[in-house]
Amino acid sequence: AAADSKDIGFDAIEVHGAHGYLVDQFFWEGTNQRNDKYGGSFENRARFAIEIVEAIRAAVGEDFPIIFRFSQWKQQDYNAKLCQSPEELETFLTLLTNAGVDIFHASTRRFWLPEFEGSDLNLAGWTKKLTNKPVITVGSVGLDSDFTGEGSMDLSGTSNPTGIDGLLERLNNNEFDLVAVGRALIANPDWANRVRDGGFDELASYEKDQLLTLV
Repeated sequence: AAADSKDIGFDAIEVHGAHGYLVDQFFWEGTNQRNDKYGGSFENRARFAIEIVEAIRAAVGEDFPIIFRFSQWKQQDYNAKLCQSPEELETFLTLLTNAGVDIFHASTRRFWLPEFEGSDLNLAGWTKKLTNKPVITVGSVGLDSDFTGEGSMDLSGTSNPTGIDGLLERLNNNEFDLVAVGRALIANPDWANRVRDGGFDELASYEKDQLLTLV
């Protein structure tokens, strides 16, 4: 029998299928060298994730939200693309939608970068367009410098679309529905409240060393 959400103790389940972790390793042709039903074609490489989502759906029932997080990039290859075109992305998303995914969490390293040529839409924007499902965007939200080891890239500046104004413009254009914030919260645990209240000047910058200190 399907479990009631009160019995489970939380309001949604998110499957992490991004960044080169286990589920994503099945997706990506560079790491999936299997020759059984879980390897080879794109549909076969998606089978592991599909079966996970289907099993969760069978356990929680039809009304319980399932979120699926995915990314193009991998920890070992920031330039990797799981889907090379909108058509391939649509195939990927359709497989997961049919398995029971309700919400997609489209992880990018920089939310303002377009995913495919010919459009300003980021990965979340394309996901929303292709599925019409609720979508979460993420990627250097609230950061003013690069954190990936590529140098000291400056991500600030009034003419740069990396700022909150650029993010809100995309949100107001219904390119996505929710925004996830990561490292900026390490520097500012009350980041959301400060942004809501317009306290941008009070925000501390994220620094890598902050990961080494537990406050």
